[in-house]
Amino acid sequence: MKLIIHGGFFSESGTNQEIKKAKQEALVTIAEAAYTFLKTHTALQTAVFAVSLLEDCDLFNAGLGSQIQSDGKIRLSAALMDGKTERFAGVINIEEVKNPIQVAEKLLPLQDRVLSGSGAKDFAREHDFPYFNPQTPQRKTEYEQKLQNSIRLGTVGCVALDDYGNLAAATSTGGKGFEIPSRVSDSATTAGNYANQFAGVSCTGVGEDITSGAVAAKIVTRVTDGFMLSDACEKTLSEMAAYDGFAGVIAIKANGEIYHADTHPYMVWASYDDGLKVFS
Repeated sequence: MKLIIHGGFFSESGTNQEIKKAKQEALVTIAEAAYTFLKTHTALQTAVFAVSLLEDCDLFNAGLGSQIQSDGKIRLSAALMDGKTERFAGVINIEEVKNPIQVAEKLLPLQDRVLSGSGAKDFAREHDFPYFNPQTPQRKTEYEQKLQNSIRLGTVGCVALDDYGNLAAATSTGGKGFEIPSRVSDSATTAGNYANQFAGVSCTGVGEDITSGAVAAKIVTRVTDGFMLSDACEKTLSEMAAYDGFAGVIAIKANGEIYHADTHPYMVWASYDDGLKVFS
């Protein structure tokens, strides 16, 4: 069993030591809970479980405490991919739900598996997801002040490998803040979230850069074609230098190889790979 999670980039909420310690503690707590959950559940179930916990923590830009867009509304995107079945599901710019990753999970068995906007919200209500306002006072203050540095490079994600050798990846984001309404991030696309029987990848960073590089799908394709996971990650991220791309990735290979990397320091992460590890 292997597990790795991320909570976006540290610059998302500043660089002071208090925030750093809080994020370390949150990631440790969530990684421990998710690893315990993985012992009795599948990789797919665990990916949803871990990302739900990350969405519920207001330290990260996903679910609770997500960024506010330029029209004053919060819109969330999330995706889930089952490496065993290679089925992908996601929601794009969904409003007024607590855990968009759980809505994506509900879509996974269906024929129509990626919904956006009001259709995604209607689907959530039809499946008993209640109204929830993810706005926090901090995010409201940031929005009202129109901070010049408010572009948050924040997303959360999980990649899990279960005892049966199955992989799954899940990713969720609250956007970058002050973006044009209906802007689509990478998180609910195969550029930002991808898994098959060989590897799983979740991304964070600037969505447009990640989409331009088809990052998650490209890494998994390279591993499928025989690359070591570390080589696939590093080669793919190095190709983003052509446009100064900003991204971080977490990944697991079916043989248990686990890896994380970023183009700019530094992504916050925690993993269970022969013991608990967390960013320092």
